[in-house]
Amino acid sequence: VEAYAKAQGYWRPEQAEPIFTDTLELDLGAVVPSISGPKRPQDRVLLSEGDTAFAEAMAKEFSKAADAAEPIAVEGKDYTVTHGDVFIAAITSCTNTSNPSVLIAAGLVAKKARELGLNRKPWVKTSLAPGSQVVTDYLDKAGLSDELDALGFNLVGYGCTTCIGNSGPLEAPLAKAIADGDLVSCSVLSGNRNFEGRIGPDIKANYLASPPLVVAYAIAGSLRVNLTTDPLGKDKNGNDVFLKDIWPTSHEIAEIMSKAVTPQMFA
Repeated sequence: VEAYAKAQGYWRPEQAEPIFTDTLELDLGAVVPSISGPKRPQDRVLLSEGDTAFAEAMAKEFSKAADAAEPIAVEGKDYTVTHGDVFIAAITSCTNTSNPSVLIAAGLVAKKARELGLNRKPWVKTSLAPGSQVVTDYLDKAGLSDELDALGFNLVGYGCTTCIGNSGPLEAPLAKAIADGDLVSCSVLSGNRNFEGRIGPDIKANYLASPPLVVAYAIAGSLRVNLTTDPLGKDKNGNDVFLKDIWPTSHEIAEIMSKAVTPQMFA
């Protein structure tokens, strides 16, 4: 290592001060949960402001009234849809799913939600497409694959899918309702690209989020739901369930990782 570092000019004699072109500082206390959208990866939105940011995007990006929410009937279904509803929720193979902790967190969110009687909204198309079979191995070992399956996050393959428009078409009645109502339909995915028209022909607003937040938005069913303050749904006894009620602790995630993720899986 020393010989290579010296040959490349990387070796720094003890006490010598390196010279940097720029110095950056990061206050870790200022780091807060965020998503990005509706059209560009760099357009960060605080999770606590997700609903208001969507309302602003309705007017600014899509020339709609910020509070427009006319319900549109869906043929053959017993529910209606409107602006801001999430029609695609996908855990994809992109960069922020390469860390086992966030995939395990997604599985735990699904598990806790199921235990309380929550499910995804019926208009949400869900999928799981990790970048490696190792993900399936440790989710299986942790007993979390079944939990994700139960919420509709079934394994559809490995590699790029929703990020490049390979999620497949929405059900015909949903696509018709979106068209009939000229709805600002949404997707939430754990990818790194969310340009308009990239995710699907029937989807207009695309938001990037971590895998556990993708599961949460599938349950909430809409970008108009503020995940930090609004209930995601109701439990078996009719009580409101909030994100904090199903969000795993760092200890829970670390404990499962220590048992389910092994070096041999990556050999």
